[in-house]
Amino acid sequence: METSIYSRVALSPNHVFNPSKSGDLLYFLKKCPSRSNLMPISVTASGKGGGLLERPTIETTPVRESEFDVRKSRKTTPPYRVLLHNDNFNKREYVVQVLMKVIPGMTLDNAVNIMQEAHYNGISVVIICAQADAEEHCMQLRGNGLLSSIEPASGGC
Repeated sequence: METSIYSRVALSPNHVFNPSKSGDLLYFLKKCPSRSNLMPISVTASGKGGGLLERPTIETTPVRESEFDVRKSRKTTPPYRVLLHNDNFNKREYVVQVLMKVIPGMTLDNAVNIMQEAHYNGISVVIICAQADAEEHCMQLRGNGLLSSIEPASGGC
């Protein structure tokens, strides 16, 4: 079995390497023939010619929330309805355009249906989502001149 050793000395630019000096670190890279990759091995030089292998350090990754925890936290926030109220000021085409601009993923067909329901019934449900998102959508609809409100969605989504 043939082993080739490559050495690299990690020293400051002002440091002069003295192999007889105790405490100098020699870093060897040992090429593993079976895997064809380099494995770092650090050796502390001692005055007697022997060296001590340092204990390898194991890096841990930060703890991540599991999917169950994420789903559980989403379920604990109650859903809210964003409501669109009919008004006599805005044209139907404008209402459809604002709905498609403000609500992510809103299609033309859904926007037309929501606008028609608000026109004929006086109110319609735009979207059911978390409270923070519902408040944001409501403020954006109001900012574009539409009458909008939110309410807790009883019974969930």
